[in-house]
Amino acid sequence: MAGLTAPPRRAGLRRRRARRQRVFRWVVVGLLGLFFALPLLAMLEFTTRGAGGKLSFDTWRLLVDWPRLSETYPDLSAGITTSFGLALLTTVLMLVLLVPTVIWVRLRLPRLRRTIEFLCLLPLTIPAIVLVVGLAPVYAWVTYFLGGSSLTLTFAYTVLVLPYAYRAIDAGLSAIDVRTLAEAARSLGAGWATVIWRVVLPNIQSAVLSAAFLSVALVLGEFTLASLLSRTNLQVAIELLGKSSATMSVAVSLAALILAFVLLFLLSFVGAVRGRRRNRSKEPTVSTSSEPAIPATPEVTR
Repeated sequence: MAGLTAPPRRAGLRRRRARRQRVFRWVVVGLLGLFFALPLLAMLEFTTRGAGGKLSFDTWRLLVDWPRLSETYPDLSAGITTSFGLALLTTVLMLVLLVPTVIWVRLRLPRLRRTIEFLCLLPLTIPAIVLVVGLAPVYAWVTYFLGGSSLTLTFAYTVLVLPYAYRAIDAGLSAIDVRTLAEAARSLGAGWATVIWRVVLPNIQSAVLSAAFLSVALVLGEFTLASLLSRTNLQVAIELLGKSSATMSVAVSLAALILAFVLLFLLSFVGAVRGRRRNRSKEPTVSTSSEPAIPATPEVTR
């Protein structure tokens, strides 16, 4: 009898343990969500506080009215335009440099993989102030040849986003058999450019999108390099605006945080959709016909 009652007891213990773990996860997620949501709610309350403590959305109306915003806060509008331009240029330059390099190293130069990984991850180990000290002489020549536009920060930001973009693209390449795909395409007469562009790249679309989203989020939130190199981007404009209009400064900061959150949410959503499609493609097809399959009769030659 003891042997018969043991399995139900174990099943009950497993169910109770799973229930406790589920409750614990939701409690942790709720506490973390509350911890991160309270400052955002406080920022929203501060930006909607009008005269006499009444609710007012004048700040947000001004923020979405681009002509009025450009006229009222020209430095802020210039910082927003510059940051979006930097995000676009940095993403394009990073993808043009990194994607072909990582694919080529994976296919033709596997011995250099550790070296490329070390060089791409090196910016994570160097503090921003040290990077500025090293980049200041370089940007003296950049200013001499290209001018003092804030868009020249594209080169420095490309270095900053390399660790995150490399990890995303390398993970995407590790999920597929790149060498087999390349050998199959080469055996059919495709050149290396065709292999990279039409064979490998379509299979790592989610990884490329992940690298692009991470690059945009990092560029929109970067402050140290732009401030120390005397350039103006979104975060520098917010810092300068906080000295004259705290309400608008907080509103722009909250909008930038929400935009970064949306980008990261889209990143996770794209990855989940890609994973579901891959799982569906691997599922075997099952015949829905109710008629039994009739085996083919082999032909007999006389």
